[in-house]
Amino acid sequence: MLKNFPGIKGYKFAARSGALKKSGKPDLALIFSEVPACCAGVFTRNQVKAAPLVISAPRVQNGRCQAILVNSGNANACTGEQGLKNALRSAEITAQTLGIVEDLVVVSSTGIIGEQLPMEKLERHIPLLPEGLSSKHPEVVAEAILTTDSFAKISFRSQSGENGFTILGIAKGAGMIHPDMATMLAFVLTDAHVEGGFLNEALQEAVKKSFNSISVDGDTSTNDMALVLANGLAGSPEIKRGTERAALFARQLEEVCLDLAKLIVKDGEGATKLVRIQVDGAENDGDAREVARCVATSSLVKTAFFGEDPNWGRIIAAVGYSKAQVDPGRIDVHFNDTPVIVNGLAVGKEGLKEAAKVMKAPEFCVNIHLHLGTGTAFYYTSDLTHEYIRINAEYHT
Repeated sequence: MLKNFPGIKGYKFAARSGALKKSGKPDLALIFSEVPACCAGVFTRNQVKAAPLVISAPRVQNGRCQAILVNSGNANACTGEQGLKNALRSAEITAQTLGIVEDLVVVSSTGIIGEQLPMEKLERHIPLLPEGLSSKHPEVVAEAILTTDSFAKISFRSQSGENGFTILGIAKGAGMIHPDMATMLAFVLTDAHVEGGFLNEALQEAVKKSFNSISVDGDTSTNDMALVLANGLAGSPEIKRGTERAALFARQLEEVCLDLAKLIVKDGEGATKLVRIQVDGAENDGDAREVARCVATSSLVKTAFFGEDPNWGRIIAAVGYSKAQVDPGRIDVHFNDTPVIVNGLAVGKEGLKEAAKVMKAPEFCVNIHLHLGTGTAFYYTSDLTHEYIRINAEYHT
């Protein structure tokens, strides 16, 4: 059971093997709310969208959801009309099995692109999922949705008392990670009663500061989604925008999403480093985000991270080719608290030696200060390794 998890009211979880993966590991998962939940979602901006997204996005936009069916091992992407029929049929089977309205079922898939779902297997195994539904083990869903991931990704926040609620987040993702969005799935559940419009606003802001502020390899995919469901079964008053409880809920939603986003980068295919690119002193937040993005996605910077080499020339070059306003004579760069550039000039070999020591840690921060204004932003990124190449050279698409 998830350590110290206090539980979340009104949600149940199940997973099993539908023989979609050659390994025989669980590859079918079900999240079920005892009542229809208010919902909101963010989806990939890739113009090539998988069948599950085509089916599910309009349902989420209607604002109600009660069940999420997820399969791994097969993306059901680039599968034409048959793929759409298979996605619809999967939702239909799920609804019939649970005894709920089909439009309240969201389907999601991840895995190999271009192959049809093995519907004979799904027809047999989806009806068996409800037998395993339990409120105690959300981690079974986190395990069942993995592809090239090396570990399950789950986070929660909980507030006690008469106004209390719990937020639980489950995600997958390790490669093809980059806004907007990445090869990732995220399902965030809360038993709070949340005003629909505010729930959507809170998710959009949380995604901007989490899943859309990470990069592993600069690629996005066809199946990506982040959903939030709020079923209200905590029994506490409705959370409405503009209140203290709304601010608390939004902050904790953001924290859960950022936890999951950092786990995704930490688990980046072949990654050995989790690096925060922190940019301050830009003319505005947009410029800060642009600088952070350019540094975080530079292949040269990322390979230097792998080599534990504080190659500040690569960093300053990425800052310079960004579209942000910069003054080369004002830029400072630190690795954690160790300076390597001050006012655009190198601090010398001793500073580089100290920075190299910082880089031996599995997690560290590159702090960039532009000294032009109050703009601030961050990205999380990973190093680029030999193992990343091996994994993706061998991964069949």
